[in-house]
Amino acid sequence: MSRPQKALERGLSSCLCCHKLVVLPAGGGRARCPRCGARVHGRIDGSLMLTWALTITGALLLLPANILPIMTVIYLGSGEPSTIISGVMQLYHAGLWGIALIVFVASIAVPVMKLVGLVLLLVQVQVRPPRFPLQAMKLYRVVSGIGRWSLLDLFMISILVALVDMGAIASVTAGPGSTAFATVVVVTMLAARSFDPRLVWDACDARESGRRGRESNNPKDRGAAGNV
Repeated sequence: MSRPQKALERGLSSCLCCHKLVVLPAGGGRARCPRCGARVHGRIDGSLMLTWALTITGALLLLPANILPIMTVIYLGSGEPSTIISGVMQLYHAGLWGIALIVFVASIAVPVMKLVGLVLLLVQVQVRPPRFPLQAMKLYRVVSGIGRWSLLDLFMISILVALVDMGAIASVTAGPGSTAFATVVVVTMLAARSFDPRLVWDACDARESGRRGRESNNPKDRGAAGNV
């Protein structure tokens, strides 16, 4: 059974913004979507290399984001810097376990899950093509969708810094950990955007082509075919 022909093999590509099928220039290259004006290309140039670079950068920045103080709350002249983990523990011990769970998920679990998901997608494309590409696409959609929720902590800190300014009584100051955490969020969002999900299907097609080639070169298969 012959493999269905890809749109790219016919000089067509889908716009990643509005999903319109666009005719690419002869010999490949890029084009502009006539519907939304976005840039359309067969595959994102350097997608894997750029995604790897951004993913590794986000993983390296995740360490100072959790070690350095994210904010300092001073009340009546006393206070100490708080990291993300210490803030979660303080909320938990104060009985605000619901808020502690939200902060833990948004600030620790989501960035780690996103980095792990990106690494799994990259490994599946480059090393071991996925046997179930639909699951890989579901993973990509989850990675693309959950990243924005990590901004919850940054919104909270910005609101506290703007509102809690009572001179010598109370004040809230953002720490260097907030800068590192904001960079992690932005970098992981860019990493998810730079990954081209169409490479998953290319890897699956390459695996199927290799499997069919090995079967056709198998002497037992050729002998069985000759006896039929």
